Amino acid sequence: MRILVAEDDPTSQLVLQTVLTRAGHEVIAVNDGAEALEAMARPDAPRLALLDWMMPRIDGAEVCRRLRAAEDEPRYLILLTALGRKEDIVAGLGAGADDYVTKPFHKEELLARVDVGERMLTLQHTLARRVQELETALEQIRTLQGMLPICANCKKIRDDAGYWHQVESYISAHSEAVFTHGICPECLAVLTAEL
Repeated sequence: MRILVAEDDPTSQLVLQTVLTRAGHEVIAVNDGAEALEAMARPDAPRLALLDWMMPRIDGAEVCRRLRAAEDEPRYLILLTALGRKEDIVAGLGAGADDYVTKPFHKEELLARVDVGERMLTLQHTLARRVQELETALEQIRTLQGMLPICANCKKIRDDAGYWHQVESYISAHSEAVFTHGICPECLAVLTAEL
């Protein structure tokens, strides 16, 4: 998975890159929040980001707020910080982070949280694809509902305004059905007998 790492400390950035690369991830590293926002605005932007809270120019919490305000694509945002009080965790999650890892981080915990993010993004992608499929299907289907008054003799259907229509014209106007015409064997026999 492609992961953005936004960390202004070169040593921490290198450690994060090494841990994530060894776990099989592709890492895009930036040095501050402004660069993180630029990277996340690109069409090929990673969908998972590890953001240091304390960075120059724009901090990690503000990056979360801005990305959530844009919310054009599903993203999973993990804040990294030395701030570990419950109030800090609440503030980070309130800013839009999906998860929160305190420094110094435990390698296995970090990778486990990245795996959770990857699973969440996969589920969101699957759900979005299925919703799109349903919307497409709904666009193609118009249904007739309720009772239709139909003449017992000529089989015309009466609309809500009281006008009578041929079955095919009424159904065509109220659904996506397309009619082709042919002659059934019984009618063909009657027509042939009349000739």
